[in-house]
Amino acid sequence: MQKHFFLSIIFSCSSFYFADAQSNYKVLNQIKLQGDGGWDYLAVDDINQHIFVSHGNQVNVVDATTQKEIAIIPETKGVHGIAIANNLNKGYISNGKDSSVTIFDLKTFTITNKIYVTGKNPDAILFDGFSQRLFTFNGKGKNATVIDVITEKVIGTIDLSGKPEFAVSNNVGKIYVNIENTNEIVVIDAQLMTIDKRFSIEPGDEPSGLAIDEANNRLFSVCGNKKLIIINANTGKLISWLPIGDGADAVIFDDVTKNIIVSNGEGTITVAHEEDINTFKIMATIPTEVGAKTLAFNKANHHIYLPKATIDTSEGADKKHRKIVPNSFLLLEMATE
Repeated sequence: MQKHFFLSIIFSCSSFYFADAQSNYKVLNQIKLQGDGGWDYLAVDDINQHIFVSHGNQVNVVDATTQKEIAIIPETKGVHGIAIANNLNKGYISNGKDSSVTIFDLKTFTITNKIYVTGKNPDAILFDGFSQRLFTFNGKGKNATVIDVITEKVIGTIDLSGKPEFAVSNNVGKIYVNIENTNEIVVIDAQLMTIDKRFSIEPGDEPSGLAIDEANNRLFSVCGNKKLIIINANTGKLISWLPIGDGADAVIFDDVTKNIIVSNGEGTITVAHEEDINTFKIMATIPTEVGAKTLAFNKANHHIYLPKATIDTSEGADKKHRKIVPNSFLLLEMATE
């Protein structure tokens, strides 16, 4: 993901609409976090109820129960993403600036190992429970590195022929990854470490975030041209597309409520609903804050989390190289009323 920053402005609710209480998300907490670096992905450890937030050259750890920061994982240069493997009590961090993966203990947050990948700038990172393998998706390398999580050794490289963004698993052997510059979703066989299929996401352009409805084999891809593309994960057939906000960079699917939630950098979330496997509709557009372009989902309580910070736009500030206002980084916690 590209790290763009926006002026923090809270939008008036008067220009937004809501369909029902189940889609009416509101901000519950604003959790202050240490550090003034940029940000990208975040991840929730549903078992231990910890939230891991990428932040410059570190990862901030938040207790989801107390809404307090409890630790910092340091020396993660140019961190992009975090993957969780509860069965191994391990977490994994992709470090874009030195093309490595940091491995840490999920309970103590102690770093236990560091592995260098086979492509430059690992961005998205995914632990696939089915194959018990870790996949990094290397933006500048245009490939994926495969790591055996038991031996903690690199065991393969997959040429993706394009710049990968986010990836998801169906947990039965297939991994799907958005390719930003070719407007495709590449399907990977997790066991064979080969490309199985390539799906076009037209009319979507510049895909970033990706989510999956595993039960119904539906993929949800958010795109730079303000479209949410919904395709059949087996065939690649376009099912539908829906309008979303500007600057979308992440999407999640709640398999209980059947809501699809998109975070838009313009300062909104788009909430859509899966009526049935072929019918989807927009339920709400809800204000967040400008720059809150990524999000993560807590399956235990159905809350969502979005990181953001304030950018210095004061008179005399460098307009070309925007700086973050010190001590303004925080995590928005949202839930339905």
